[in-house]
Amino acid sequence: MPRPTGRVLTLLELLQSGGTRTVAELADRLGVEGRTVRRYVNQLIDLDVPVESVRGRYGGYRLASGYRLPPLMLSDDEALAVLLGLVAGRRAGLTTAERTANETASAKIRRVLPKHIARRLDTLLEALAFTDQPGEFDTPDAEVLLTIADAVRRRRPVSIRYADRDGRRSERTLHAYGIVAHSGRWYVTGKDARIGEDRTFRLDRIADVRTLPGSFETPTGPGPAQRVLSGFATAEYRHEVTLRIHGTVEQIRAHLPISVANPEEHESAAGEDRATERWLRVELRAERLDWLPPVLASLNRPFVIERPDELRDLIIALADRLTSYAAEPGREESTSGDGTAKAR
Repeated sequence: MPRPTGRVLTLLELLQSGGTRTVAELADRLGVEGRTVRRYVNQLIDLDVPVESVRGRYGGYRLASGYRLPPLMLSDDEALAVLLGLVAGRRAGLTTAERTANETASAKIRRVLPKHIARRLDTLLEALAFTDQPGEFDTPDAEVLLTIADAVRRRRPVSIRYADRDGRRSERTLHAYGIVAHSGRWYVTGKDARIGEDRTFRLDRIADVRTLPGSFETPTGPGPAQRVLSGFATAEYRHEVTLRIHGTVEQIRAHLPISVANPEEHESAAGEDRATERWLRVELRAERLDWLPPVLASLNRPFVIERPDELRDLIIALADRLTSYAAEPGREESTSGDGTAKAR
């Protein structure tokens, strides 16, 4: 039979699972009488664990928000899930404030794990490999993230101090629609009240945020994630590209996702099935063009370049290189001892 101390810890674990637990339910789970449950609850309260008593027909006990984190009881699966989540979040760049917060949280959990679980976790992490390299991302301030999240929920405008990619600083009033995590970065999308247009801002570039009086209505239409991806596709870059591609929207988006390009119907017959291949106009903006020729080649679909001419030249150059490689299938290169390449 478990000792009283073990039952008290089991009671804490039950309360930490959430909701209100009746005395009868707790007594049944612990294998004790109701008055013993009340005594265990008093022991938790003596340890400064914030347990609330709920009156009424469906009353009982629940764990309240306290001024400090009470002893945390995690099962083997829960501990593994938390630690793997911290590892994945650190690699994906989806952490906040200082990177050390992630590392110290992991260390605290690992320190209290039973030895057999810790050994199994170490074995998993040693055997685990990732297909991508961990990125180096600028993480947002936790207070900025939480303040904006509260403004989104309450539909309250906020004042932000923002620095753009060129380092120019400005103060803006934002009606925030939502927070989006994309490719290892945090973004907030909403209406810039000064110009009356939707904008997307990187959270790590927000230096300060203040909640303002008033409220606003969130517009209908695309959700925050869709707005962020569409904003990427229409952002100002050095090159504006217009193509006509013969295929379906799905075929094009498999290589040019919505965060990169916007395909629009160019020609379609009345009543034609959307899954039918047709000519679609595709517009995108890019800081560089050298990545586009291989992507267009991988589409394996007929396409026409409307602009710019520079892209046409790059595609012709790629085609010439591929033709030259294919024309000499027996040509190989080896490296000599002095580092020079020799053909054979």
